[in-house]
Amino acid sequence: MRLTLAAGTSAAAGLLLVLAAVPVVAQPQTKVPWAAGEYLEYTVKLAGFSAGTGVMQVIGIDTIRGRNAWRLHFNIKGSAPLGMYHVDDTYDSWMDVESLNSLRFEQNLYEGGKHKIRKYDVFPSHSMFRQEGKEERKSVPDPLDDASFFFFVRTLPLDVGKEYVFAKYFDPNANPVVIKVVRRDTIDLPAGRFPAIVLQPTIKTNGLFSENGRAEIWLSDDEHRILLRMDTHFALITLGLQLRKVTYGAPAPDPARGRRP
Repeated sequence: MRLTLAAGTSAAAGLLLVLAAVPVVAQPQTKVPWAAGEYLEYTVKLAGFSAGTGVMQVIGIDTIRGRNAWRLHFNIKGSAPLGMYHVDDTYDSWMDVESLNSLRFEQNLYEGGKHKIRKYDVFPSHSMFRQEGKEERKSVPDPLDDASFFFFVRTLPLDVGKEYVFAKYFDPNANPVVIKVVRRDTIDLPAGRFPAIVLQPTIKTNGLFSENGRAEIWLSDDEHRILLRMDTHFALITLGLQLRKVTYGAPAPDPARGRRP
Protein backbone atom coordinates (compact mmCIF):
# COMPACT_ATOMS: atom_id res chain seq x y z
CA MET A 1 0.00 0.00 0.00
CA ARG A 2 1.45 3.50 -0.91
CA LEU A 3 1.04 6.42 1.50
CA THR A 4 1.18 9.92 -0.09
CA LEU A 5 2.04 12.68 2.40
CA ALA A 6 1.16 16.30 1.66
CA ALA A 7 3.54 19.15 2.54
CA GLY A 8 3.67 20.04 6.22
CA THR A 9 3.07 16.45 7.43
CA SER A 10 6.69 15.54 8.15
CA ALA A 11 5.95 15.28 11.86
CA ALA A 12 3.17 12.80 11.19
CA ALA A 13 5.50 10.84 8.91
CA GLY A 14 8.07 10.71 11.68
CA LEU A 15 5.46 9.44 14.09
CA LEU A 16 4.52 6.68 11.66
CA LEU A 17 8.15 5.61 11.44
CA VAL A 18 8.45 5.50 15.23
CA LEU A 19 5.29 3.43 15.55
CA ALA A 20 6.50 1.04 12.85
CA ALA A 21 9.70 0.47 14.81
CA VAL A 22 7.83 -0.55 17.98
CA PRO A 23 7.74 -4.37 18.22
CA VAL A 24 4.26 -5.90 18.06
CA VAL A 25 3.37 -8.01 21.09
CA ALA A 26 2.34 -11.46 19.86
CA GLN A 27 -1.09 -12.66 20.95
CA PRO A 28 -0.71 -15.69 23.25
CA GLN A 29 -1.58 -18.96 21.54
CA THR A 30 -3.17 -21.90 23.33
CA LYS A 31 -1.45 -25.24 22.76
CA VAL A 32 -3.57 -27.38 20.41
CA PRO A 33 -3.15 -30.75 18.63
CA TRP A 34 -3.41 -29.23 15.13
CA ALA A 35 -1.21 -26.92 13.07
CA ALA A 36 -1.49 -24.64 10.06
CA GLY A 37 -1.46 -26.73 6.90
CA GLU A 38 -3.23 -29.73 8.42
CA TYR A 39 -5.15 -31.35 5.55
CA LEU A 40 -7.45 -34.35 5.87
CA GLU A 41 -9.18 -35.89 2.86
CA TYR A 42 -12.06 -38.37 3.07
CA THR A 43 -14.07 -40.77 0.98
CA VAL A 44 -17.74 -39.83 1.28
CA LYS A 45 -20.44 -42.48 1.30
CA LEU A 46 -24.11 -41.65 0.84
CA ALA A 47 -26.64 -44.40 1.48
CA GLY A 48 -23.73 -46.85 1.70
CA PHE A 49 -22.25 -46.04 -1.72
CA SER A 50 -18.95 -44.25 -2.42
CA ALA A 51 -20.23 -40.93 -3.64
CA GLY A 52 -17.76 -38.09 -3.22
CA THR A 53 -15.02 -36.39 -1.24
CA GLY A 54 -14.71 -34.63 2.08
CA VAL A 55 -11.99 -32.21 3.15
CA MET A 56 -11.12 -30.83 6.58
CA GLN A 57 -8.22 -28.41 6.84
CA VAL A 58 -6.53 -25.77 8.94
CA ILE A 59 -5.85 -23.14 6.30
CA GLY A 60 -3.76 -20.91 8.56
CA ILE A 61 -4.17 -17.91 10.88
CA ASP A 62 -6.24 -14.86 9.88
CA THR A 63 -6.99 -11.64 11.74
CA ILE A 64 -10.60 -11.01 12.76
CA ARG A 65 -11.41 -7.69 14.45
CA GLY A 66 -7.81 -7.41 15.61
CA ARG A 67 -7.62 -11.00 16.96
CA ASN A 68 -5.55 -13.84 15.54
CA ALA A 69 -7.82 -16.73 14.58
CA TRP A 70 -7.40 -20.23 13.20
CA ARG A 71 -9.06 -20.44 9.77
CA LEU A 72 -10.86 -23.81 9.69
CA HIS A 73 -12.49 -25.28 6.57
CA PHE A 74 -14.74 -28.32 6.15
CA ASN A 75 -16.44 -29.48 2.96
CA ILE A 76 -18.53 -32.54 2.10
CA LYS A 77 -19.46 -33.15 -1.52
CA GLY A 78 -21.21 -36.15 -3.05
CA SER A 79 -24.19 -37.61 -4.88
CA ALA A 80 -26.32 -40.63 -4.06
CA PRO A 81 -26.77 -43.37 -6.72
CA LEU A 82 -28.71 -42.32 -9.83
CA GLY A 83 -28.34 -38.69 -8.79
CA MET A 84 -31.32 -38.96 -6.44
CA TYR A 85 -29.63 -36.78 -3.82
CA HIS A 86 -26.73 -34.34 -3.97
CA VAL A 87 -24.90 -32.65 -1.11
CA ASP A 88 -22.22 -29.95 -1.22
CA ASP A 89 -21.84 -28.43 2.24
CA THR A 90 -19.08 -26.05 3.29
CA TYR A 91 -18.38 -24.81 6.81
CA ASP A 92 -15.78 -22.10 7.49
CA SER A 93 -14.88 -21.04 11.00
CA TRP A 94 -12.51 -18.51 12.54
CA MET A 95 -11.41 -19.62 16.02
CA ASP A 96 -9.45 -17.32 18.35
CA VAL A 97 -5.94 -18.76 18.85
CA GLU A 98 -5.83 -17.77 22.53
CA SER A 99 -9.34 -18.37 23.90
CA LEU A 100 -10.44 -20.91 21.23
CA ASN A 101 -13.72 -18.97 21.00
CA SER A 102 -15.57 -18.68 17.70
CA LEU A 103 -15.25 -15.24 16.10
CA ARG A 104 -16.90 -15.87 12.72
CA PHE A 105 -18.80 -18.77 11.15
CA GLU A 106 -20.10 -19.31 7.62
CA GLN A 107 -22.26 -22.07 6.13
CA ASN A 108 -22.74 -22.64 2.41
CA LEU A 109 -25.11 -25.57 2.17
CA TYR A 110 -26.50 -27.32 -0.90
CA GLU A 111 -28.62 -30.32 0.02
CA GLY A 112 -31.16 -32.08 -2.19
CA GLY A 113 -31.67 -29.07 -4.46
CA LYS A 114 -31.94 -26.54 -1.64
CA HIS A 115 -29.24 -23.88 -1.25
CA LYS A 116 -28.67 -21.92 1.98
CA ILE A 117 -25.96 -19.44 2.89
CA ARG A 118 -25.60 -18.24 6.47
CA LYS A 119 -22.91 -15.94 7.83
CA TYR A 120 -22.40 -15.12 11.50
CA ASP A 121 -20.15 -12.78 13.44
CA VAL A 122 -19.67 -13.87 17.04
CA PHE A 123 -18.59 -11.46 19.81
CA PRO A 124 -17.26 -13.36 22.84
CA SER A 125 -16.36 -10.16 24.71
CA HIS A 126 -20.02 -9.33 25.28
CA SER A 127 -21.68 -12.70 24.55
CA MET A 128 -23.55 -11.66 21.41
CA PHE A 129 -23.77 -12.84 17.80
CA ARG A 130 -25.20 -11.48 14.60
CA GLN A 131 -26.36 -13.34 11.51
CA GLU A 132 -25.86 -11.38 8.30
CA GLY A 133 -29.00 -9.40 7.51
CA LYS A 134 -30.43 -9.78 11.01
CA GLU A 135 -30.19 -8.02 14.34
CA GLU A 136 -27.67 -8.89 17.04
CA ARG A 137 -28.74 -11.60 19.45
CA LYS A 138 -27.63 -12.92 22.83
CA SER A 139 -24.95 -15.61 22.72
CA VAL A 140 -23.08 -17.47 25.50
CA PRO A 141 -19.73 -17.16 27.28
CA ASP A 142 -16.85 -18.84 25.40
CA PRO A 143 -18.93 -19.48 22.23
CA LEU A 144 -18.22 -22.16 19.63
CA ASP A 145 -19.80 -22.99 16.25
CA ASP A 146 -20.21 -26.30 14.43
CA ALA A 147 -16.65 -26.43 13.09
CA SER A 148 -14.78 -24.85 16.00
CA PHE A 149 -16.67 -27.12 18.42
CA PHE A 150 -15.19 -30.13 16.69
CA PHE A 151 -11.68 -28.71 17.01
CA PHE A 152 -12.33 -27.81 20.66
CA VAL A 153 -13.30 -31.44 21.35
CA ARG A 154 -9.85 -32.49 20.08
CA THR A 155 -8.31 -30.65 23.08
CA LEU A 156 -10.32 -32.60 25.71
CA PRO A 157 -9.00 -35.59 27.73
CA LEU A 158 -11.79 -37.83 26.29
CA ASP A 159 -11.85 -40.49 28.98
CA VAL A 160 -13.81 -43.60 27.96
CA GLY A 161 -17.18 -43.81 29.71
CA LYS A 162 -17.30 -40.08 30.42
CA GLU A 163 -19.96 -37.68 29.16
CA TYR A 164 -18.99 -34.07 28.52
CA VAL A 165 -21.80 -31.50 28.58
CA PHE A 166 -21.25 -27.93 27.39
CA ALA A 167 -23.38 -24.80 27.03
CA LYS A 168 -20.91 -23.32 24.53
CA TYR A 169 -22.77 -23.40 21.21
CA PHE A 170 -22.96 -19.76 20.07
CA ASP A 171 -26.74 -19.91 19.56
CA PRO A 172 -28.14 -20.71 23.04
CA ASN A 173 -31.15 -22.50 21.49
CA ALA A 174 -28.85 -25.37 20.44
CA ASN A 175 -27.43 -26.03 23.91
CA PRO A 176 -26.46 -28.19 25.62
CA VAL A 177 -23.90 -29.99 23.44
CA VAL A 178 -23.24 -33.51 24.69
CA ILE A 179 -20.13 -35.55 23.88
CA LYS A 180 -20.19 -39.20 24.98
CA VAL A 181 -16.92 -41.14 24.91
CA VAL A 182 -18.14 -44.68 24.27
CA ARG A 183 -15.11 -46.89 23.58
CA ARG A 184 -11.64 -47.36 22.15
CA ASP A 185 -11.17 -49.08 18.81
CA THR A 186 -8.65 -49.88 16.09
CA ILE A 187 -9.81 -49.23 12.53
CA ASP A 188 -8.46 -49.89 9.05
CA LEU A 189 -8.96 -47.07 6.56
CA PRO A 190 -7.65 -46.14 3.11
CA ALA A 191 -5.11 -43.94 4.95
CA GLY A 192 -3.91 -46.86 7.12
CA ARG A 193 -4.58 -48.49 10.48
CA PHE A 194 -5.20 -46.22 13.47
CA PRO A 195 -5.98 -46.57 17.18
CA ALA A 196 -9.15 -44.60 17.81
CA ILE A 197 -11.48 -43.10 20.40
CA VAL A 198 -15.18 -43.34 19.49
CA LEU A 199 -17.50 -40.46 20.38
CA GLN A 200 -21.22 -39.79 20.13
CA PRO A 201 -21.81 -36.01 19.77
CA THR A 202 -25.21 -34.33 19.94
CA ILE A 203 -26.10 -30.72 19.10
CA LYS A 204 -29.69 -29.41 18.98
CA THR A 205 -29.43 -28.32 15.35
CA ASN A 206 -30.36 -29.79 11.97
CA GLY A 207 -26.74 -30.38 10.97
CA LEU A 208 -24.38 -33.35 10.99
CA PHE A 209 -24.65 -33.89 14.75
CA SER A 210 -28.36 -33.38 15.27
CA GLU A 211 -30.18 -35.34 17.97
CA ASN A 212 -31.82 -37.55 15.34
CA GLY A 213 -28.57 -38.18 13.45
CA ARG A 214 -27.20 -40.81 15.88
CA ALA A 215 -23.71 -39.76 14.81
CA GLU A 216 -20.52 -41.58 15.77
CA ILE A 217 -17.06 -40.20 15.13
CA TRP A 218 -13.67 -41.86 15.44
CA LEU A 219 -10.72 -39.66 16.52
CA SER A 220 -7.15 -40.90 16.38
CA ASP A 221 -6.02 -42.02 19.83
CA ASP A 222 -2.72 -40.11 19.63
CA GLU A 223 -1.34 -36.60 19.99
CA HIS A 224 -3.09 -35.38 16.80
CA ARG A 225 -6.71 -36.39 17.54
CA ILE A 226 -7.65 -36.16 13.84
CA LEU A 227 -11.04 -37.22 12.50
CA LEU A 228 -10.69 -40.75 11.11
CA ARG A 229 -14.26 -41.73 10.40
CA MET A 230 -17.79 -40.42 10.83
CA ASP A 231 -21.17 -42.12 10.44
CA THR A 232 -24.44 -40.22 10.73
CA HIS A 233 -28.00 -40.07 9.43
CA PHE A 234 -28.27 -36.82 7.52
CA ALA A 235 -31.24 -35.33 5.68
CA LEU A 236 -33.05 -38.72 5.52
CA ILE A 237 -29.99 -40.63 4.24
CA THR A 238 -26.89 -42.14 5.82
CA LEU A 239 -23.63 -40.26 5.46
CA GLY A 240 -20.18 -41.69 6.10
CA LEU A 241 -16.63 -40.35 5.97
CA GLN A 242 -13.44 -42.41 5.92
CA LEU A 243 -9.95 -40.90 5.98
CA ARG A 244 -7.92 -41.54 2.83
CA LYS A 245 -5.19 -38.90 3.03
CA VAL A 246 -3.55 -36.93 5.86
CA THR A 247 -1.03 -34.09 6.08
CA TYR A 248 -0.36 -32.94 9.63
CA GLY A 249 0.98 -29.45 8.92
CA ALA A 250 3.82 -27.52 10.54
CA PRO A 251 3.60 -26.33 14.17
CA ALA A 252 4.05 -22.61 14.70
CA PRO A 253 7.55 -21.63 15.85
CA ASP A 254 8.03 -21.08 19.57
CA PRO A 255 8.40 -17.27 20.01
CA ALA A 256 10.62 -17.87 23.07
CA ARG A 257 13.28 -19.60 20.98
CA GLY A 258 16.10 -17.50 19.71
CA ARG A 259 15.66 -14.78 22.32
CA ARG A 260 18.73 -13.54 24.06
CA PRO A 261 18.76 -13.95 27.85
